[in-house]
Amino acid sequence: MTEQHETPGGVSGRALRPTPQKDIPQATVARLATYLRVLAVLADESVLIVSSEELAVAAGVGSAKLRKDLSFLGPNGVRGVGYDVAKLRARIENVLGLSDGHRVILVGAGNLGRALVGYGGFQRRGFTMVGVFDRDPQVIGEQVSALEVRDVAGLKDAVIELVPTIAVISVPDDAAQGVCDELVAAGVRSILSFSPVFLDAPPTVEVRRVDLAVEMQMLSFERARIAGAEAQDAHSVAAGETVHAVSTPIGRRLANRSASAHVGISATEPTSKGSVVAP
Repeated sequence: MTEQHETPGGVSGRALRPTPQKDIPQATVARLATYLRVLAVLADESVLIVSSEELAVAAGVGSAKLRKDLSFLGPNGVRGVGYDVAKLRARIENVLGLSDGHRVILVGAGNLGRALVGYGGFQRRGFTMVGVFDRDPQVIGEQVSALEVRDVAGLKDAVIELVPTIAVISVPDDAAQGVCDELVAAGVRSILSFSPVFLDAPPTVEVRRVDLAVEMQMLSFERARIAGAEAQDAHSVAAGETVHAVSTPIGRRLANRSASAHVGISATEPTSKGSVVAP
């Protein structure tokens, strides 16, 4: 049974690694996906060069960690100049197996499934929805974002026809294992499940789970932690201690660039617990 990872972003180091001679840690693969998202925004803003400090702050990591992550890709950037946005973006896409794009099918045309099919961000990042499936006779035949909902009973033949590389499961928890079994039998080897249920799959199949409740619990924890820190700061001020705000040159530089609309991205987006579907 393959290990199932519960990290945001849906990028799998093992399933999407075209360079097996390089043992890239999965945490690094997840951060590479974040760097790619930042680079896409920079490219949209016509930014040609980005420094390691700017890219690191925008991705929410330390510059040393960013440089270590990018070292897995081979030589990148020029000291004192920075990274070529287009070239670095292309290199990360290649390492993540995105150069040729992916064909995606989805099983479960409920509210979540429809939202996923209709999300335009997947197409922009190389993931094309090619098929939607459901068991409900009242749903089969409907149009969801220009795709006709098919009967899941014909899944095996559809996989041969559509040649998907990734399947998404968005069905009720009690149906998730059965759908997983059908996808495996049909020949799908990369599965993303939005059910918190642990799915039994062969070692040759990569399964990733996205548990929205866990993500909200993590946000709850962070909110409580920040509230506690703010309360401690308020107590320190009341006790007569001085609390200083720290401003860094990089922070001021990014603020200036954002103000002039050259970067246009947030420098506070976290990498370890980001949104499941990022804009």
